Amino acid sequence: MKKVPLCIIFVFLFCFFKFPDEFKANELKYKDENQPISFEIEILPWETAKDILPKGKKFTVIDVETGQQFNVQRRAGSRHADVQPLTTKDTKIMKEIYDGKWSWKRRAILVKVGDQFIAASMHGMPHGGGALQNGFPGHFCIHFLGSTTHRSGKMDKVHKLMILKAGGKEEEYLHTVTPYELIEFFATAINYQDEHLLKLVIAPTKKQSQLNKIIRQFSYFRINRISYLPSEDLAGQLIVEVPVEVKFRTDKDGKVTRNITFILRKMGPLDRWKLDTEHFSNQIEGTYENLNE
Repeated sequence: MKKVPLCIIFVFLFCFFKFPDEFKANELKYKDENQPISFEIEILPWETAKDILPKGKKFTVIDVETGQQFNVQRRAGSRHADVQPLTTKDTKIMKEIYDGKWSWKRRAILVKVGDQFIAASMHGMPHGGGALQNGFPGHFCIHFLGSTTHRSGKMDKVHKLMILKAGGKEEEYLHTVTPYELIEFFATAINYQDEHLLKLVIAPTKKQSQLNKIIRQFSYFRINRISYLPSEDLAGQLIVEVPVEVKFRTDKDGKVTRNITFILRKMGPLDRWKLDTEHFSNQIEGTYENLNE
């Protein structure tokens, strides 16, 4: 057996006792092994993040999907961070990230402040007031784990999913999601035309192109009413049918209110729920009986 040099053992013991926190497992940290520079991404609660990013603090936003980054300043916000791009150049980069159109779509981001990388989520819709000369008409919002919206006072579920995506724990979280939450994510994917979110929630299908065509037809898609089963009734189930009343609009049909049934499946007891989109497509296309008629 090959002996380990004493100098290596000494260095390890020195680091362990001098920096013990660096060797502790932390489920809220994600080390990205694929990056050329090793760094840790932290998933921090809002109560901690807001102290790291006090009002007036400048920092960098990195979009996880594209890798593009721009500089911002936190201007306000008590339940989450109200933020503005620093310059017209930063505004231009942010708009490029959103394909040239301002949008409420949530995106996974990393907040870089000093040598810290914090998982977060942003939307891309200017609203409210803004004071910087940056060509951005208002401010936008950045959410951290546990931050809430003004309207609901609760954490937005898609912001939470994007935060965990940024922290490398997206799939872990989806294993905890109920069929009803998955349906909400599906509706959000339609409204945002978000292909990444759509792929996360649906079962693999040979009719993906047909589904994409249907999805693109919606101007909006809303869950009006949903029938919930008691949580104990879901235990051990591998398939569940959920009756839902939906309201949507397409250029072809105009405004429509319809009762449909979502089918959600697990491939096994340890798998997570996924939505059967072929059944959904057939109902929307009218091959199943419309329960409103």
